[in-house]
Amino acid sequence: MSSPASEASTGAPRSNKMRWWALVVVCLAMFMNALDSSIVNVALPAIQRDLHFGASGLTWVVTAFLISFGSFLLMAGRLGDLIGRRKVFLTGIVVFTVSSMMCGIAQTQTELIVGRFFQGIGGAFSSSVIIAIVITEFPDPAERARAMSAYIFVAVGGGSIGLLVGGILTQALDWHWIFFINVPIGVFTFIFGRILIDENIGLGIRTGVDVVGSVLITVSLMIGIYAISTATQYHWLSPHTLGFVGASVVLLIAFFVYESRVANPIMPLRIFRIPTLTRSSIIRGMLATGMFTTFFLGALYLEGVLHYTPVQTGLAFLPMSISMGILSAGITARLVTRYGDKRVLIPGMVAGTIGLLWLTQLGTTTSYVSVMLPAFLLIGIGAGTAFAPLLSIAMADVPVADAGLGSGIVNVSMQMASALGLALLSVIATGRTHALEAAGHPAASAMTDGYRLAFLISAILVAAGTVVAALALDKSTPRSLETPLEVHLAEEALSAASDPYPH
Repeated sequence: MSSPASEASTGAPRSNKMRWWALVVVCLAMFMNALDSSIVNVALPAIQRDLHFGASGLTWVVTAFLISFGSFLLMAGRLGDLIGRRKVFLTGIVVFTVSSMMCGIAQTQTELIVGRFFQGIGGAFSSSVIIAIVITEFPDPAERARAMSAYIFVAVGGGSIGLLVGGILTQALDWHWIFFINVPIGVFTFIFGRILIDENIGLGIRTGVDVVGSVLITVSLMIGIYAISTATQYHWLSPHTLGFVGASVVLLIAFFVYESRVANPIMPLRIFRIPTLTRSSIIRGMLATGMFTTFFLGALYLEGVLHYTPVQTGLAFLPMSISMGILSAGITARLVTRYGDKRVLIPGMVAGTIGLLWLTQLGTTTSYVSVMLPAFLLIGIGAGTAFAPLLSIAMADVPVADAGLGSGIVNVSMQMASALGLALLSVIATGRTHALEAAGHPAASAMTDGYRLAFLISAILVAAGTVVAALALDKSTPRSLETPLEVHLAEEALSAASDPYPH
């Protein structure tokens, strides 16, 4: 019986059932990453009490994961193009699973923070190649649209599910189990990933690996995300923040200069000449900022102002996941196939904008049914109909040889935008709250006003993204014709069949 790797090298056809089971495997990995990005938030008070974290130290439980995840995405994505995406994916699953066990058994602050840092590395390696795996497994436009819908539901919906699961595990057992839950999922994903995921023929490393470029971009992103993540603690105009931002920018400039001169760059600059990739990534970053604002600031509002329990907070976000789930069951895919990406994307972003504007009505005694429920439904509908077309647009013109790099850029745009957006909006919300408290307003009222301002700015960002999408993206047509991606896939298959010495 031939292995997936051998099939890749001989050009043997993949059965339809195998491809859909492979999608289940990569979605499980994405679910772990999405789950972990939110499940920790509801357990932070319990972690703080158990490990005796101070207020500033506790932020590193979240920041350590954010820094490593965002920093290694590009390098991991390019490695998938060079040595094989299945190898990179499975390596990430192993690192994530082992580090989850480390976090679960952690008894000190240092052990937990180190475990979270390695969780981020594992998450970056596995998630950086998932989009590339999906588009190569599903060359048919209609099937790819359905596969992307499933991926989007898991990637976005996993965050709200994580809030509920985290609340249940923390209240029923203890915080250690929010990490232990990843272990059986990780083992299952690794075993079936080896069996079901097809390996691509890597570009090879015979001309050398761009070690210098990899180090420059990784360190630049790590320093930049660190500066963003700690800006609320040190202030945006402090020497600490400005110094690290400046260092990050200098390293980023050095990276681009070096990449323009090296023979085998980790990130060929030609990738930025693909307008659909760059423009859609900018739009996706604006939409992601609004989505993550809803999850994190919404959870703070529910627990801090309305005094919801962790489980109640998780349940409050379920309508958002349900609405995305209904759309991801095939509705969005059929709409994209019939009307085209842009005609589905624009109404979705409008719905998300209205949902965020609805949240500006929040008060200290707000009715969940009249305000938060319709807002969450609209935001869920917006995400369920906008993220998939954005992914499809981003990757449509990316050559298969650069699919891992393209996938990494898509993910980095979302990660960096989310990190920057959350940091900025948190500073704005906190500053507004402190100003009102200093003026004599009650704490709950001041906090609510700060959150309302943050949601208003989020709505403006998503609205701006809608305008950019309407003006900058070409008018799309229903996906009935062969795209450049299918041409590249055919070329890769022919090359695999004719080359007796694949890289």
